[in-house]
Amino acid sequence: MPERLTEMLMDTWTPLIILWIAVLPSIYMAPMNQSQVLPSGSSTGLKRLTEEQRVLNRSKRGWVWNQMFVLEEFSGPEPILVGRLHTDLDPGSSKIKYILSGDGAGTIFVINDKTGDIHAMKRLDREEKAEYTLTAQAVDRDTNKPLEPPSEFIIKVQDINDNAPEFVDGPYHATVPEMSLVGTFVTKVTATDADDPVYGNSAKLVYSILEGQPYFSIEPHTAAKLHFIIKTALPNRDREAKEEYFVVIQAKDMGGHMGGLSGTTTVTITLTDVNDNPPKFAQSLYHFSVVEDVALGEPIGRVKANDLDIGENAKSSYDIIEGDGMDIFEITTDDQTRDGIIRVRKPLDFETKKSYTLKVEAANVHIDPRFISGGPFKDTATVKIVVEDADEPPVFSSPTYLLEVHENAAINSVIGQVTAHDPDVSSSPIRFSIDRHTDLERQFNINAEDGKITLATPLDRETNMWHNITIVATETRNHSQVSRVPIAIKVLDVNDNAPEFASEHEAFLCENGKPGQVIQIVSAIDKDDPKNGHYFLYSLLPEMVNNPNFTIKKNEDNTLSILAKHSGFSRQKQEVYLLPIIISDSGNPPMSSTSTLTIRVCGCSSDGIVQSCNVEAYVLPIGLSMGALIAILACIILLLVIVVLFVTLRRHKNEPLIIKDDEDVRENIIRYDDEGGGEEDTEAFDIATLQNPDGINGFLPRKDIKPDLQFMPR
Repeated sequence: MPERLTEMLMDTWTPLIILWIAVLPSIYMAPMNQSQVLPSGSSTGLKRLTEEQRVLNRSKRGWVWNQMFVLEEFSGPEPILVGRLHTDLDPGSSKIKYILSGDGAGTIFVINDKTGDIHAMKRLDREEKAEYTLTAQAVDRDTNKPLEPPSEFIIKVQDINDNAPEFVDGPYHATVPEMSLVGTFVTKVTATDADDPVYGNSAKLVYSILEGQPYFSIEPHTAAKLHFIIKTALPNRDREAKEEYFVVIQAKDMGGHMGGLSGTTTVTITLTDVNDNPPKFAQSLYHFSVVEDVALGEPIGRVKANDLDIGENAKSSYDIIEGDGMDIFEITTDDQTRDGIIRVRKPLDFETKKSYTLKVEAANVHIDPRFISGGPFKDTATVKIVVEDADEPPVFSSPTYLLEVHENAAINSVIGQVTAHDPDVSSSPIRFSIDRHTDLERQFNINAEDGKITLATPLDRETNMWHNITIVATETRNHSQVSRVPIAIKVLDVNDNAPEFASEHEAFLCENGKPGQVIQIVSAIDKDDPKNGHYFLYSLLPEMVNNPNFTIKKNEDNTLSILAKHSGFSRQKQEVYLLPIIISDSGNPPMSSTSTLTIRVCGCSSDGIVQSCNVEAYVLPIGLSMGALIAILACIILLLVIVVLFVTLRRHKNEPLIIKDDEDVRENIIRYDDEGGGEEDTEAFDIATLQNPDGINGFLPRKDIKPDLQFMPR
């Protein structure tokens, strides 16, 4: 320790001594060579100088100094002498007074006003302030008049190695891919030193690794050696073996020599993952069992291929590459657990196949081409699946049934049969029934033993052509095992409906029609549905075959035309003709019906347009149309209504009122004090006077009673 302290002092003081030796001769020799020395009281001599001499003296300053230096962090019992100010005008007679002003004057730096000595009164730190700018001036001590213009000078604080290097951005965290080559860049580190980088080696830094070798190295990043970078020193570092490294970096000043100060930082280096490991199944053989009635898509087991890598590099996909159940089972990947999930793809049947063997493969999804030579990034395993027996419901011989029956089938006749069996080894007997929710009218029955379906009620194709029912098969040993099958029953047609007119036809015959003119075209319909389509035969009644007025003609489109045999039809002679027509179909046996066509004789225009079909039209004025007649009738009705309203209003206006107002009633009230006299009252007083007081001209008093007051009618 003493040796190190001695070396530090030598490194610090050696430059100062050399600087002191170089500066002192220039300080004390300058007056002799560059300035004149004048008596302290000879101001007249200074005035006698020519202007040329003044210029010369100003260019060669009378002050004796250069830059001054003071050592930082110096402390001692006495203030440290920084330097001395002296002018060639000072003869040493104490007539000159030195004044100091500027940065730190009077506090940090104090000048002896007689000798010009400058002392540092405080301990200085270059890192806080590297230099101080001061102003010196020589004045007459008695008059305080300047003898020289003020001049500035600088006191520089000389650096010592008192600051250790610091890593401002530390500690550091860096990543580098595993399996990287030697010299792969990891990160950059930088240390700073507050000491003077210009003077000495106090800020000259050297980097080294204290911990982390031999895995990493450090070297300058630039020629100036301001930044250093960390690189890998060994190849093929495996993250799966060790993921994190703790590196300690040291920066030492003084060029790394003895006595230099140092600072350290830590760099945590994490190896990032690359896909350098294949997936590996935890076991080479897996055993699973599954019940044969498991639902499709249900998982029956899981397999797991582990991968030492992480993240995307550890993702694997599973596939079935071999086996006797490749079409029965499928395997998918669970994104959360990264397991392979085996599911049922098709129904299982214990009675058909009791076990399966599969070969599954797990392969990495993302493969790094740099490591493809390391081998296939996949693995395989064998999966054995045992199918267990389950009590299954009955199985019908067909998933659906289609039955056909003629609509005239007899009651209780067999229209079809369904069959079912128990697929289990025990083979339980089966009983059949009809789901009555699908046969609400109970048109069908089924034999519970053999599944024969019979007809319970008559069928009508024209009412309902299709019947859909459901047959239920139940095991007799276990009633919970039930199966259902849909039955579609088609009702076939038989010729049981006669044809008839498609609509109620009414034909109109013009009085001015011509012989052979088509009066009407009629068509027929049949509710039956023959395979070859409808074909109708039309004929007149036998007794009307020789009808003198009309005849019929069959058209190619299965319709019938009605023709007039002659002209000269008259409404006055016969207004309406009825023509019965027989319509027959081509069924076996054929069905027929008779429909009557109404033919009405009408008056027509010359163009054959029907205008009127009533006999009363003859009595109407010639030249008046039907619209004009309706308008005339409406006017007559309107006039009658107006007359009736007028008469009614007149009658109500002339009818007198029984009592006009309250005053009339009050003035015609007569008081009597006697009791009623029975029939004499009605004879003695006219009751009509009370009912209609305006109907008499005078007052008729009772003859047998004298009233108290009498009011004359107004």
